This record gives sequence, C-alpha cells and structure tokens, in this order.
Amino acid sequence: MSEKELVMELIQKQNGVITSSEAAAAGISNKTLQRMQKSGEIERIEHGMYMDPNLMEDEYLLTQYRCRKGIFSHETALYFHDLTDRTPLQFMLTIPSGYNTRLLKEKEKYKFFYIAEKIHAVGMISMETPFGHQVYVYDKERTICDCLKKKEQLNTDLVNEAVKRYFNTPGADYAKLLKYAEVFNIKDLVRKYMEVLT
Repeated sequence: MSEKELVMELIQKQNGVITSSEAAAAGISNKTLQRMQKSGEIERIEHGMYMDPNLMEDEYLLTQYRCRKGIFSHETALYFHDLTDRTPLQFMLTIPSGYNTRLLKEKEKYKFFYIAEKIHAVGMISMETPFGHQVYVYDKERTICDCLKKKEQLNTDLVNEAVKRYFNTPGADYAKLLKYAEVFNIKDLVRKYMEVLT
C-alpha cells in the first residue's frame, strides 16, 4: 500500500480527520501530506491537522480534535440532549483546571469552564453530532447540575426552560441527579428545583 493510500485509509477510520503526528506514527512522511494537500486530496484545517474535503465540516468534531480534553457541556450539552431548541451560538466545553488549548483565545466561538481533573470525567458520554460523528458530551444529569451551578454565567431563561424540560422527560434519573449534585456541592439547590418542578 502506498503512503497516499494509507493516508486515505487512516482518514476513513478516524471520522475524516488525521493529524501529522498520527501520520508520522504510521510511517507517512510529511511530504506526502503536503503533496496531497496541494492536489486537493486532503484539506489542511490548521497546523498539523488535515481532513477529507468531501466531508462536510463538522464543527463539533473539529472542536473535539482541536481540544482533546474538552467535553461539550452547559448550553451546548443542553442542545445535544434536546433540552433546548436553540442552536449554540458559542460552543461551551469543560476542561480540567490548568489544561491549555489554543482555542482559549477564540472567545467569540468558545466558552470554557474549568473543573478539577478528578471530577472532569463524571457523567461523560459519547453522543452523535448532527453530522453523524461521535463526540464527548456530559449526560443530562451532569448537564443540569453544571447549568444550575453556573446559572449566572449562562442564559437564565434557557436554563430554566431546560430544567423544566428535564423534569418532564420520561426516564429522568433523579437518583443520579442527586448523586451528581452532591459531588458538585449543590444538593440543596437541586432539591429546591425538584420540590417545585416534580
């Protein structure tokens, strides 16, 4: 198999994206990537990252590639869980405290929340983007806790509506919600909402 064929095979296996370090690990030279980019067989999204130009640009997937430890959270996670009808204008992600990503500079496009590394993965699940790719998102219960905890930094109406929706959803897991509420020190707040809305 030629290096070019290998690039295409790896791209297919990886949701249409390949990084130069992944290519190097597979024995593909940087020259091959540059030549393929010149001929339009692959597209350079940013430094050291290439994608299949036939794929529609999935912003969620690209964001996850560019910020490996980012988990979609808050208002963006509400959208994934159909707890809001508003398409996110800004992607919200949670990252471990001290983690650095170039995306931090793009304040118009991204809003980041920091959390201790040991509870960063609590409630993390894999969900499908509107383009059919898998990305990491917090589950409904973690998302509700996050939104209530940071309500003053979010769209209050959107959060209130989402919380109401959550409590009216069949299969809402109150035990899990309270377990998370304890982890994030907002048990009394969550209980208050439960008393009013259930």
